[in-house]
Amino acid sequence: MSEHDVQLYKKLRRGEKEALEQMYDKYSKLLFSFSFKMTEEKQLAEEIVQEVFIKVWTQKSSYDETKGKFSSWLLTMTRNIVIDHHRKKREVASEIATKEMTEDPDPSVEDQVEWKEKRAVVKKAISQLKPEQQKVITLFYYQGLSQQKIADSCDLPLGTVKGRLRLALKHLKTTIQDIEQNGGIIHE
Repeated sequence: MSEHDVQLYKKLRRGEKEALEQMYDKYSKLLFSFSFKMTEEKQLAEEIVQEVFIKVWTQKSSYDETKGKFSSWLLTMTRNIVIDHHRKKREVASEIATKEMTEDPDPSVEDQVEWKEKRAVVKKAISQLKPEQQKVITLFYYQGLSQQKIADSCDLPLGTVKGRLRLALKHLKTTIQDIEQNGGIIHE
């Protein structure tokens, strides 16, 4: 830890707001860049940076210089907050799915038939996509991978993954509308 960081951190521990401002000025861009690479969402990355500095200010986490560099400590804290956000996102999605399944524990026959028909329409529409579009849709929506993780696992540029998702969704929308308007018959 540089001597300047040591002094800043000591001032911050004493509650000096100027120290927090200086620390924010020095490290916010680094933390934003790091969290943006992990989340691919500008607003979420900004929120995470704010959360890091709130933790530092409220002293919910303290730095121990014997365990490594100050910047590494901040980056580790940022990484942990990003992971927490990913977990919360998955938990919320799971809760929503659970709530939807349990809201009507004994759905009517009509509801069951409607859901089955909707699933069949979506499945049929996905089967009409090009194989590479089917793959990114499956990885993104059914396996919950981020666009960056899909790019990494498929060895594709991120822009290609985004383009395939965008095109696939456009084709799905058109195909589903076509199926619904023609009573389940697909015109190819």
